[in-house]
Amino acid sequence: MLVAALTACGGGGSDSQAGGSAKAAASKPAKKKDVDCKDTSLSQAEWTKYCANAGAGTGGDGTAGTTKLAFGKAAKTVGAQSPADNSQGGEMLEVSPTSVVYQAEAMGSESQNGVFAIITVKDRAPAGKAAESAPIEGGGWQWIAPDGQALDEGENEASNITPDGFTGGGSIPAGAYKWRTIAFDLSKAQAKGGMVVYTDGAGGTYQWKVPSADSGPELAQLKKGMAGNY
Repeated sequence: MLVAALTACGGGGSDSQAGGSAKAAASKPAKKKDVDCKDTSLSQAEWTKYCANAGAGTGGDGTAGTTKLAFGKAAKTVGAQSPADNSQGGEMLEVSPTSVVYQAEAMGSESQNGVFAIITVKDRAPAGKAAESAPIEGGGWQWIAPDGQALDEGENEASNITPDGFTGGGSIPAGAYKWRTIAFDLSKAQAKGGMVVYTDGAGGTYQWKVPSADSGPELAQLKKGMAGNY
């Protein structure tokens, strides 16, 4: 009888331990798949699932070393190495996209893909005269769509959009700032949850997630600058 009792107790303990182990295993979070976001063989679905919201160091667009910032926050960048006005290059330039508006038509131009994303950018040169890095030297702005596609600023009719009160580019005097706009010609799907990425004069990249609806402190001024008959 004593042996039977001990055997029964031992069996109950094993069941309890097994049940506890099963519960512990079930409560553990599933291990995240180890994905190389630079792997060009990744499918679009895999990249979107594992890489689109990657943290600092991948930048969310598969680019190592990208600095991620909140929309509206300034990035301290290196200015163009060879500004168009032939001034000395490489000075510091603070760059910050602040407001966005989405329109199918703007200032007499019509989007070929469906919608323009027009963004205000504040450029400030705290020390020496500086300018944004241009595409010709591997810099400038791009839009990263939710599926990972990169689109250049100013494509199609987007290059014609320069609202009153804003500039399309150029150098900023030392200690001064300028307001400019950048524009992208996007499909409606590309405009939802997109990001802007800026590459500076030293090859550094900076990324901001753009609101998917009209927003920002310069919104009223931006819309006023685009008003009128064209």
